[in-house]
Amino acid sequence: MQTELRRNIRFEDFGRIDCEDLGPVNGILEDISMEGCKVHFDVPVSVNLENDYELRVRLSRFPTEELVLMAHPEWAKESDGATDIGFSILRSPDTARLEKYVRQLYEEQADIDSDGLPQDEDTCLFV
Repeated sequence: MQTELRRNIRFEDFGRIDCEDLGPVNGILEDISMEGCKVHFDVPVSVNLENDYELRVRLSRFPTEELVLMAHPEWAKESDGATDIGFSILRSPDTARLEKYVRQLYEEQADIDSDGLPQDEDTCLFV
């Protein structure tokens, strides 16, 4: 088993990623932290590891609010006609909103970890 060393915890999450520079097909957010995220595309995507990209993120918990994040690809892996990309998140127009969202994920995880069950006031979306 490989251990990942990260400064910030990555939270599994779901959202839609729009990035015009990567093509017309939306990506799917798989996980996110203050420093990075992993995005899955169901099609092959050509990514230049030297470029920065503007990601427009619609999170499943806030589908009407779009986060605009500047990101730099750290790695890309194509397999079976799909592409996974690991991005580091740069200072962005919505950095403050991202920080608030990640803090919320952290607090929810801490509540669940304390007794194994979500608290009564927690909201949950079933898709």
